[in-house]
Amino acid sequence: MANALPDALHEQDMKLLKDMGANFVRISHYPQDPAVLEACDRLGILASEEIPIVNRITQSPEFTANCEQMQREMIRQNFNHPCVIIWAYMNEVMLQPRYQRDSPEQEKYFDDIAKLAKTLDSLTRKEDPSRYTMISCHGDFDRYNKNGITKIPQIVGWNLYYGWYAPDFEGFGRFLDRHLQELPDKPVIVTEYGADGDTRLHSFEPERFDKTIEYQTVYHKKYLKAMMDRPFVVGGAMWCLVDFNSYNRIDAAPHTNTKGVATEERVPKDVYYYYQANLLKRPFIKIGSRNWKVRGGIADANGECVQPVEVYSNLSEVSLWLNGKMLGKQAVQDKVALFNVPFKDGLNNLKVSADKDGISYEDFADINFKLQPVLQKDTLLPFKELNVSLGDTRFYADDKLQQAWVPEKPYTKGSWGYIGGHVFSMKNNSLQKIGTNKNILATDYDPIYATQRVGLDGFKLDVPDGKYQVTLLFAELLSNKERQASVYDLNNAPQKEQSVNRNFDIFINDEKVAEGLGDDNYLEPERAFSIRYTIDVTDGKGIDVSFKANKSESILNGIQVKRVF
Repeated sequence: MANALPDALHEQDMKLLKDMGANFVRISHYPQDPAVLEACDRLGILASEEIPIVNRITQSPEFTANCEQMQREMIRQNFNHPCVIIWAYMNEVMLQPRYQRDSPEQEKYFDDIAKLAKTLDSLTRKEDPSRYTMISCHGDFDRYNKNGITKIPQIVGWNLYYGWYAPDFEGFGRFLDRHLQELPDKPVIVTEYGADGDTRLHSFEPERFDKTIEYQTVYHKKYLKAMMDRPFVVGGAMWCLVDFNSYNRIDAAPHTNTKGVATEERVPKDVYYYYQANLLKRPFIKIGSRNWKVRGGIADANGECVQPVEVYSNLSEVSLWLNGKMLGKQAVQDKVALFNVPFKDGLNNLKVSADKDGISYEDFADINFKLQPVLQKDTLLPFKELNVSLGDTRFYADDKLQQAWVPEKPYTKGSWGYIGGHVFSMKNNSLQKIGTNKNILATDYDPIYATQRVGLDGFKLDVPDGKYQVTLLFAELLSNKERQASVYDLNNAPQKEQSVNRNFDIFINDEKVAEGLGDDNYLEPERAFSIRYTIDVTDGKGIDVSFKANKSESILNGIQVKRVF
């Protein structure tokens, strides 16, 4: 709906924020529909409003006059809203400075930024001396402090992404402590912090920039604690409430910023429930990963797969049931109780409960688990289907097709896995350890096609005799295109790479099924391609997919194996 959002949906967004337990919203980076502030007035949500001066300025009298007019109009239009406590007027204005670094022209440019800030701050205090002024700065303390920007507004906002665009979580606390040390009289708000969370992607060992729901939750846990441990921090505004369209982004979900604590459809993610457990005053209990409705994993000797499940609660102890059987109780620590759940194949019903003052509080979730057998002759669990993402450590949930993708593993006798090769990783990319952040064309399954194993000898499955469909997924991830690094990744250089003249043959059970597959035919750079074969497995041979490289190395991004008969 873009800017044509009806008032009722604006109101629902503010209600979504209030229900999370929040009491403050940063309305950025421009004044929005009057319905937003009207909803904040009714719901008791404090608000900061700002005009759209973002990333850089233009050094002209016309630009300055326009900024003054916008600021004056914003204040006069919204002066009577009791929810407004801050008038802001710049966001990350030194993120993309003009002119060559340290040149006289750039120094003059920085001086003009400070001059404009002083003009707008004076205008704001004259128009409305009862509210605060604020500038939101990106995480370059020295640049803003040196040029006097931190001295101008009444509140300094910092947009900080340590543990995301910057590498270490500890830097967040150090940055805040430095602000207190060097600017002890200047109130501080963390005006942006966040990490992408794609509801399709999951990991039990989440890593920076893997876009999993689990890493997003870990990130917010650390940030909330760091802010709550520092009373001098006035507040925080996470980036952001909901996922939104962002055309220039080409990540796992192309053209979408997935830092929201709820999806574009306003479905809460795990981190939303974590905030509820921390911020709500009423008793609260919620099963985490409830949106991970289609899970997968390898069966153990008991015909089960044990995976962790978090429960978010502000109560002291919670109990968990699986399919009507109580699994146990866990103490809640830092608003989280962790259970190891032995999932069975098919539908798994989870129930959690906790008691307080004689009242029982409950929550439920249904998980469809796709359990994978271990052995060729496993009679407890016949082989049905397997979906593997190569070069990947993450699980991928496909709710539409009801398919559970599992991460790769090396082959072991009696099971399945890859043979040889190495994980693809982008050079000159300090953010991602595996795969690429490119937009893979001709598919909606970018996370599957954006990772791969390179130079592998084969992929083997010790499945029982029968008829199978084998689908091989490919995407050439290397090209001659040069891409600029994200403006937020302050340590990253432009991504340069060299395309590969790749050519290889494919065999299944010693029969050549594809010859000369490569970049000069079907493997177009950054474009999905798949091949499906139907094969008969006899005499206990299983499925053996092998690769013979003719030029450069073989690749495989994903494999799907489905038993037909």
